[in-house]
Amino acid sequence: MRMKSWSGSAGVCINEKNEILMVKGFESEGWAVPSGGIEEGESPKECCVREFKEETGYDVKVIEQLRVKETTIKGIQVKTYYFRVEKIGESSGINDPDEIITEADWKSLSEVITITHAYPEDLCFLLEQLELLRYQ
Repeated sequence: MRMKSWSGSAGVCINEKNEILMVKGFESEGWAVPSGGIEEGESPKECCVREFKEETGYDVKVIEQLRVKETTIKGIQVKTYYFRVEKIGESSGINDPDEIITEADWKSLSEVITITHAYPEDLCFLLEQLELLRYQ
């Protein structure tokens, strides 16, 4: 029996104030970077751009792939592609067809350290991204 699998993409967007854009869902106290499942015929990059727009209202362009996270959640093999993205213009508001995102907000380095994370294993990675950009 083959294990069930799920693939998705996530976008890491850091603004000129060195804040990272994060979203929070209805059912959760935890924040995470915008992400979602890859649809049939969609590339990981295309998924990232679409999900980012739905969950935050921002159009983005993909700058580079940062990493691929592979994990098993409740017996499902999960593979998530993380991309650095740059926002284009302003947000047109959250328009999440799945209606799970309640809030999108820019988080500073100190906030990222103190907020509750939906995916605690991402914390070090997100801090690294904020630190890397700070010194560029």
